[in-house]
Amino acid sequence: MQYNAMSMPQTPNAVATCKAAVEAGALRIALSGRLDADGAATVWDEAVRAARGHSGELIVDCGELEYCDGAGAAVLIELQRIAMQREQSVRIERFPEEYQRLLNLFELRHFLQDEKVEPQATNFVVDIGRATANLLTDLYNGVSYRGELAVELWRALRHPRQTRWGEALLLAEKAGANAMPLVALIGFLLGLILAFQAGAFMKEYGAELYVANLVGLSLLRELGPLMSAIILAGRTGSAFAAEIGTMKVNEELDALHTMGVNPVRYLVVPRVIAAVCVMPFLVMFANLFGLIGGGVVVLSFDYPLITYYNQLFTSVAAMDLSDLLTGMFKAVVFGLLVSAVGCLRGLQTKSGASAVGDAATSAVVTGIVLIAIWDGIFTALFYALDI
Repeated sequence: MQYNAMSMPQTPNAVATCKAAVEAGALRIALSGRLDADGAATVWDEAVRAARGHSGELIVDCGELEYCDGAGAAVLIELQRIAMQREQSVRIERFPEEYQRLLNLFELRHFLQDEKVEPQATNFVVDIGRATANLLTDLYNGVSYRGELAVELWRALRHPRQTRWGEALLLAEKAGANAMPLVALIGFLLGLILAFQAGAFMKEYGAELYVANLVGLSLLRELGPLMSAIILAGRTGSAFAAEIGTMKVNEELDALHTMGVNPVRYLVVPRVIAAVCVMPFLVMFANLFGLIGGGVVVLSFDYPLITYYNQLFTSVAAMDLSDLLTGMFKAVVFGLLVSAVGCLRGLQTKSGASAVGDAATSAVVTGIVLIAIWDGIFTALFYALDI
């Protein structure tokens, strides 16, 4: 039994041939020339027709190949898929060693259309075990990632010239300057609402002037850093996760690994530095507009602006530097948490159409949860230390 050879006219760009013959009951398909996009298109139909027309063993001889890329690998995978679906034995002979790594990138089981996936048994105990295993895996990956990030941040401090400061400045503009209007609006409304709600109650006792102290201390120590961090998690944390997640889905992270570039050093460190640097400025901006909002309410109580100022900064119960510094410390920590978690979720992005959205959602949720947890820890710690 002999199949006609199909070849492409000799051109400088691509030459490919396919010869199929039956030898001792086995079908031997000999591929030669350049199996690039043009060559694969040339031999595809002939090779597939020959493989489907024979019911015995299939041998693919690649000893005469001059070149093979992803298109050529697709030809070999299709021949293997046809043989395995027909429950025929198949083997590839004399495949050039330099192209073997390309073929190993593909898992043949993903191309078998009739593969049956048996549903996994599930019950209450199994669900708890899986959830526990996923939690422990996530904790392990988180600790490993934070350790690697700490090493890379220390390296950036020791060797600042090796850090992508241009990228960090661009990210700082997106995370900081572009967020200023939103932070100002939220801060102003927060101070306004807080002062109005407290003033309506304290006015009954003639203590509405102390609304200034309430607004000032609440904003500087708690609400300013907290609300700014939540805004950062919603805007920047999700953006970091979506950007890096898209890179992973597009296999750009694999390309970085192939080139010997550490993604944490190349992508994560500039983002973390940018978020940590802009977070104190966002908090100060939120505090300023929050105090302005509180001042608007106090002015509506027929107090002059100078009285509001004196009550904030010069009275016995006024704010001092420690209140501002505690808020700035929280701002730095919250910026580190939000940016690190956003980048981590991006690096953990899976494949699929909804993977990037899931990574962004997870980044926001995890960031807000960590903000709440660490804010509670800092509040208890500062109270115990009388700060």
